[in-house]
Amino acid sequence: MAATNIHPEFHRFLERKDKERLLDQQGAVLWLYGLSGSGKSTIANLAERALSQEGRFTTILDGDNLRSGLNRNLGFSDDDRAENIRRNAEVARLFAEQGIITFVSVITPRRDLRALARGIIGEDFREVFVKAGYATCAERDPKGLYARAEAGQIEQFTGRDSEFEEPGDEAELVLDTDTHGAEECARILLDHLSGPSGS
Repeated sequence: MAATNIHPEFHRFLERKDKERLLDQQGAVLWLYGLSGSGKSTIANLAERALSQEGRFTTILDGDNLRSGLNRNLGFSDDDRAENIRRNAEVARLFAEQGIITFVSVITPRRDLRALARGIIGEDFREVFVKAGYATCAERDPKGLYARAEAGQIEQFTGRDSEFEEPGDEAELVLDTDTHGAEECARILLDHLSGPSGS
């Protein structure tokens, strides 16, 4: 049942075009997803720093950071994963509407979750699959998560106990970190951003 005491004020706010004109850029959401350790955050950080040097206004929404604050009450059940993505997508949409180039770095293991994010964010959404095999990520294991998962200390670990669904043709970009370094992937990502529909 819809609440009757909520009255959105969006129509009275300064328009998006005015904010984008002020920033001299267009808002966008680059949604980087893949297994833990695939390179999502590293690529987002490299791309953000490069854009900052060009005078662009950016932000990064990192999955672990969000789970330590906004989403700290959520676990890893199907329902909690969906709510995690919904909240992340709503925040990313708000940033993009302010003209901010927004990088999202979240595992987002299932196609339906990515479709949920796309549905919330709309035309600003760019789906970027950061591809790396389980063995590669386990070898990197920057946070020690794979070792803990193998020791049975983490339940529902994505790629091991919980399935990760690779995309079909819905991803706008695939960055293969099995075969390309993070700096090259960041450059490819920025080339994509500055393409015909980019900022």
